[in-house]
Amino acid sequence: MKILKTLVFGAAVAALSLSAGTSTRAQGSDIVATAVAAGQFKTLAAALQAAGLVDTLKGAGPFTVFAPTDEAFAKLPKGTVEDLLKPENKAKLTAILTYHVVPGKVMAAEVVKVKDAKTVQGGAIKVSTMGGQVMVDKAHVVKTDIAASNGVIHVIDTVLMPK
Repeated sequence: MKILKTLVFGAAVAALSLSAGTSTRAQGSDIVATAVAAGQFKTLAAALQAAGLVDTLKGAGPFTVFAPTDEAFAKLPKGTVEDLLKPENKAKLTAILTYHVVPGKVMAAEVVKVKDAKTVQGGAIKVSTMGGQVMVDKAHVVKTDIAASNGVIHVIDTVLMPK
């Protein structure tokens, strides 16, 4: 837990230029800054830092990120997050995180028109609609179209695992 707190603090320090609160019009903020500012992605920010992906997701993009909330990470078996954050598990963590990223900027209106989407990790996530709810693999999309300067974030309630 100490490692997690240190990484979360490091991610917050890296994003000191952010203003508090969420915004669907974060024109000047990249995906990482937008996620950190939202306040519900502390674990994701720590994981991105541990995997060395912060600079990538601050890059030009565009990217579509299906971002699991802190609560989504909390659903994983006890000790999983701490284990994934260890340096020796960087490759596995990177694979999991890049499975949440689709190249290009795919807004919600477009997401519902596709059956699957190829991820940066190389696998494909299944996109479906069930009872009016959009799902990505087994995760529910709980908030859509959070714009960033280099893409878009869709909030999900479950951490996606590559097949």
